[in-house]
Amino acid sequence: MSTPIKILSVFGTRPEAIKFFPLVHALDADERFDSRVCVSGQHRGMLDQVLEIAGIVPHHDLDLMQPDQTLDALTANLLTGIGSVLDQEKPDWVIVQGDTATAMSGALAAYYRKIPVAHVEAGLRSGNIHHPWPEEVNRKIVGSFAALHFAPTETAADALKREAVDPSSIHVTGNTVIDALHWITTQIEQKPELATNLAGLEQRFAGKRIIGVTSHRRENFGGGMEAIADAIRRIAARDDVAMIFPVHLNPNVRKVMNAQLDGLDNVALIEPLDYPHFARLLDICTLMLTDSGGVQEEAPALGKPVLVMRETTERPEGVDAGTAKLVGTDADMIVAECNRLLDDQAAYDAMAQSHNPFGDGKAVARIVEALANG
Repeated sequence: MSTPIKILSVFGTRPEAIKFFPLVHALDADERFDSRVCVSGQHRGMLDQVLEIAGIVPHHDLDLMQPDQTLDALTANLLTGIGSVLDQEKPDWVIVQGDTATAMSGALAAYYRKIPVAHVEAGLRSGNIHHPWPEEVNRKIVGSFAALHFAPTETAADALKREAVDPSSIHVTGNTVIDALHWITTQIEQKPELATNLAGLEQRFAGKRIIGVTSHRRENFGGGMEAIADAIRRIAARDDVAMIFPVHLNPNVRKVMNAQLDGLDNVALIEPLDYPHFARLLDICTLMLTDSGGVQEEAPALGKPVLVMRETTERPEGVDAGTAKLVGTDADMIVAECNRLLDDQAAYDAMAQSHNPFGDGKAVARIVEALANG
């Protein structure tokens, strides 16, 4: 038998871990590969929750997160830290996912050593380097030199081709987040105790329509967050809804949300949820208000409309398919569109019943075969 292909998977945030763990499982189970994992710890507690649920023990943990760390300091530490791991492991391939500082730095450190890079969730483009910031530039950097591009959709593949990426290096796979959602849903069915911590809120809000909320984007810090909080407060004035809002740990988010929303009877400001409980929130909610990228992909898989509190999205497929709508950070727009979905059943059904364009849950199998033939 030929020598296994040595793969180093590099990730560090909670969303990356969610989208990566099905691939790590598949590589571990395939004798064609020698799978190694390096995590940066860019999100510490939230990352660890996913690793524990998924049963992944990293071979390397850089634990780089520091309070109020600047992007340049983080990037410098990521480059040197991941570089040291690469010098030790000498992998045949480095795999990164998405658009984080960890993904960009991991890919760049590999490029400096002439190690080929495979990019999962390649080709996402908003067309604006400041929205999302700094993610749009991070993923463009990786896309400029990756050897394999695993695009989740044809739209993402077309974006890469417009940037003169060799079409033979592009594989349309679907998004691994759908694979992950299928996996965790099965786990919860087999072990209901994984996702029982929302039961108290479910009982408290019985008879009300639950709206899930997430918000954490850097470009929304300041005025955007203030407007989002204002919109949530106004929507919560309805007596037929309840809002469940896992509040991001970033103080730029917490300070605003606690000041404006704490104490409202039908707004639950809770700690960030682990992955099983977030899947449960998606399951019990009527719709999602979010500035997250991943939620735009996950919620439609469960038939839940998404109102995207951003000016642009690198996932236009959801908008085109009707599963998501851009509402920006204008409070009036957020309130109006939310009320429309709550009060107009036809409008709600049109979004809830639209086809999810982000995949069929088989992205990982396609990625593994492409890597084996890489």
